[in-house]
Amino acid sequence: MKRLRAPGGRLSWLAPRGALASQNFRLLVACDVTSMTGTWMATVAVPFAVLRAGGSASDIGFVSASGMVATITFLLFGGVIADRIPRQRVMVAANLSQATTQAAFAVLVLTGEARLWEMMALTAARGCANGFYLPAAQGLLPQTVAADQLSSANAIARMSLNAAQIAGAALGGAVVGLVGPGWGLVADASSYALAATLRAGMRLGALPPARRSSIGSELRDGWREFTSRRWLWSLVVQLGLVNAIFVGGFMVLGPVIADHRLGGAASWGLVLAAYSSGAVAGAAVMVRYRSARLLLTASLVVPAMALPLLALAVPLDTGLIAAAALLAGAGSTMFDVNWNTAIQQQIPTELLSRVSSYDSLGSYALGPLGTTLAGPAALLFGLTATLAGGGILIVASSVCVLCVAEVRHLTRRPPSAIQIKDAQAREASAESAPGS
Repeated sequence: MKRLRAPGGRLSWLAPRGALASQNFRLLVACDVTSMTGTWMATVAVPFAVLRAGGSASDIGFVSASGMVATITFLLFGGVIADRIPRQRVMVAANLSQATTQAAFAVLVLTGEARLWEMMALTAARGCANGFYLPAAQGLLPQTVAADQLSSANAIARMSLNAAQIAGAALGGAVVGLVGPGWGLVADASSYALAATLRAGMRLGALPPARRSSIGSELRDGWREFTSRRWLWSLVVQLGLVNAIFVGGFMVLGPVIADHRLGGAASWGLVLAAYSSGAVAGAAVMVRYRSARLLLTASLVVPAMALPLLALAVPLDTGLIAAAALLAGAGSTMFDVNWNTAIQQQIPTELLSRVSSYDSLGSYALGPLGTTLAGPAALLFGLTATLAGGGILIVASSVCVLCVAEVRHLTRRPPSAIQIKDAQAREASAESAPGS
């Protein structure tokens, strides 16, 4: 029996299928994997760079918070920009800025000249670029695939990112343990530069024509869209609380516990790799599984984020903490896929980056507070009470958000409905555009 051949003589069964048939989507995934590998190497490297410079748990929190505050400050403006000009161009510029600032951070660490205020300033500069990157990234993916591939594209993207996190965490632990945190930062800077180069090769159609007005007016349009949906703002409030607790407990106090009680950077790299492995498993499930009630499924998996905090509170041995992190990673990705799909299906294309910027702002607004207060809270209440209390609050927030009827009942839209929504949005935008 002959095997069918694809155009150009390739065997058809070797040709990419589904979302991966899109060259733009393949490039998007390649860019994200490249930069995420470096980012997670830096996730291991930065806390240990602070500790090696004589810093404390509170100092790790200050460095982390400086980046978050900068990101939050520029998110809304970034959302407007990403709805005005090609989103991939915004992301290329952001990646180049991130590469530059992280390279400077690496030089300071390698020369032994890093001081706390310098680390905070460079992290803040990188955070500014991230404020432009995030809204553009959220809006770009739907431009790379057909409407009926949106859910699987989100799952594939998350699975690829999480695989990169595994590699990055493992490499970060090895590099920091063998040659020091400075070289982990060098790798991160290089990954941003390579991602920018690859992303420049994307070729996407123009956004629907939109009425141009002042930045304030466009922000108000996004705010009205955001606040008109109770499921959207109620879940964002929960995300803000959960993210603050998790980054403070896991990303700030976790390295301190690893350094003092679990053997150092290598063991912490293993825990981060387990978290990412769980995230890959969760994404693999979501490639095939399409829940009819997107937000109900998303909300039911959030309590898994409490598990590593409770494991660190004891603390259990490294293997059990890694197992808890694995379950948390799976829950995090299953939430992200369902959440992103719901937003991309429900929000008009030309408003997607602005609404996403409000989503990101609410989700991350409390992050600096969580990272800043984690160290002082541990000193005041003790590591065990701080971590256990954080885990309990995560579970309680999930119970509260499930009381919102729209969260329980919002259903997946069929592709035909999404296409109609976008067509109507394009017509409305064209009618209101100048010269129409």
